[in-house]
Amino acid sequence: MFITFEGLDHSGKSTQVRRLESRLQRAGRSVLVLREPGGTPVGETIRHILLDKGTHGLTDAAEVFLFSASRAQLVEYVIRPALEKGQAVICDRFFDSTTAYQGAGRGIPADIIRTVNRWATGGLTPHVTFFLDISPAEVQRRMHAAATRRDRMESGGDDFYGRVRERYLGLAKEEARFKVIDGTRTVEAIEQEIWKHVEAMMTEEKHATT
Repeated sequence: MFITFEGLDHSGKSTQVRRLESRLQRAGRSVLVLREPGGTPVGETIRHILLDKGTHGLTDAAEVFLFSASRAQLVEYVIRPALEKGQAVICDRFFDSTTAYQGAGRGIPADIIRTVNRWATGGLTPHVTFFLDISPAEVQRRMHAAATRRDRMESGGDDFYGRVRERYLGLAKEEARFKVIDGTRTVEAIEQEIWKHVEAMMTEEKHATT
């Protein structure tokens, strides 16, 4: 079972990843939680380059290839081996982030993004993707409330986040694996909605093996 979480910055993904991990563990599942970029020694080095506000002059093309290089390492050395062992894998962001952020946000052509994504992942696609939907205005409100230092990827304005959000919503219409979750609801309500979908997947998985 391969589950990914997507959303704008400060949409609450990380909180829901932790809550789903706990739910699955209580259900007796072995769970591996990952984040992008990162998850491998190479990936963590790339993460620092991408998120550090001290990184200057990074081209849009370089950004795509760095995210994809981190993803290629993660898929080959961590995700595929875990899935082969029967673990449930939860990833905080995956290739849909590149489609939305670098594709729509940075304006890189969709055909290039698709090709690079496919190459980096070897065609691996999540079984389900939860998109926690909040508005660009809500992103800014939450960033201000958090009062933490913004990383390089959190420096976009409302126009940037608007393009990213619209692409995510477009993906949700194109891909049956996408589940759009209202990210303005309570943490508990969001958790329960996500668990409803995952529980149904577990039931289908069980029936498929009996």
